[in-house]
Amino acid sequence: MSKRRVVVTGMGIISPVGSTLEGAWNNVVQGVSGIAPITRVDVTEFPCKFGGAVKDFQLDKYLTPKEARRMDEFMHYGIAAGVDAMADSGLDLAKIDLDRAGVITGSGIGGLQTIQDEHNAFLSAMSPRKISPFFVPASIINMISGHLSIRFGLRGPNLGVVTACTTSTHAIGLGLRTIQYGDADIILSGGAEMATTIMGLGGFGQAKALSTRNDDPQGASRPWDKDRDGFVLSDGGGAMVLEELEHAKRRGAKIYAELVGFGMSGDAHHITAPPEDGHGARRAMQAAMRDAGANPADVQYVNAHATSTPLGDVAETLALKGAFGDAAKKIAVSATKSVTGHLLGAAGVVEAIFTALAIRDQVAPPTMNLHQPGEGCDLDYVPMTARKMRIDTAMSNSFGFGGTNGTVVLRRFTG
Repeated sequence: MSKRRVVVTGMGIISPVGSTLEGAWNNVVQGVSGIAPITRVDVTEFPCKFGGAVKDFQLDKYLTPKEARRMDEFMHYGIAAGVDAMADSGLDLAKIDLDRAGVITGSGIGGLQTIQDEHNAFLSAMSPRKISPFFVPASIINMISGHLSIRFGLRGPNLGVVTACTTSTHAIGLGLRTIQYGDADIILSGGAEMATTIMGLGGFGQAKALSTRNDDPQGASRPWDKDRDGFVLSDGGGAMVLEELEHAKRRGAKIYAELVGFGMSGDAHHITAPPEDGHGARRAMQAAMRDAGANPADVQYVNAHATSTPLGDVAETLALKGAFGDAAKKIAVSATKSVTGHLLGAAGVVEAIFTALAIRDQVAPPTMNLHQPGEGCDLDYVPMTARKMRIDTAMSNSFGFGGTNGTVVLRRFTG
């Protein structure tokens, strides 16, 4: 059976580097960091006192105060990104078959702040009557998809994905498969996260996963650099409208890129650490290239997972070498997390958006804060300055706790 072709026709982003598509992309290309000291909670006693908060978000553009109060903030970001992506796509809902349009989104953690707040409400009187009747729908992860489905009347597949930091890459891949195999013509895919809370910062901090470069927050996310000391926790959301090619062409849609490949794998190794040789990441990349019908020499750019952890960055480098062989040294590999920080369940879609824009503008965004590569980090990481270059085929990687891996491949659309 020949697979139906799938293209990206709309995108939306809410992020530490900006909450408009072009604003965020311009900051990424220019290397403008969105990392700053955390002010929303008291972090005096925390080892990490900074993160990537969303700064320019206008909630009232998307939700009424009453609606917003009944949702955790991660839903605000996910819904807003989805609304913006749909607007960007130019879809006329009156002219499409809503039974064949769906939503697949997710979050790595979900309503952390709401869970904390409702628990505190219970403790304040030791009474269940203090718990909001909206507690459950305000915090569960599938409700981004639920709200977007209801808002736009999308009656096709409606799914929530939860695979840690690979969540929204898996959501994109599942959207691709859903369209390829005829279950829908349009899928709104994405993810969101709001984890710079006491429990989020505390949990990752106690796990020694976060950078503690408190004297230089904007220099803290430093993928592959010899002085990297952990990742930077960030918030936000992203969404992509995926559409069957002929459906998009019939309505004259603009096309950012074609989504041509998706690969998944499991490390079967450790709950948080990757295998030293990166074999799980390697197999996800190889599977995505197979699915795309691409050879290693066909790929010009990779947006790496590259969280700025000592183990993970080396493992991904080894995985890239294993997946691409001799071609690895010729590929531009960069980490946009160097300016955004790590958006956990939203990271994959945000980075896929940047990958699509890299193809559109024929520019590889830089890896900032990479002053001297660490031991074992010896690929072309596009350090410090964006690079104009030919990009016909590009890849975006995501790897998560539990050893869950996902890779998508995008290609410049030429007709």
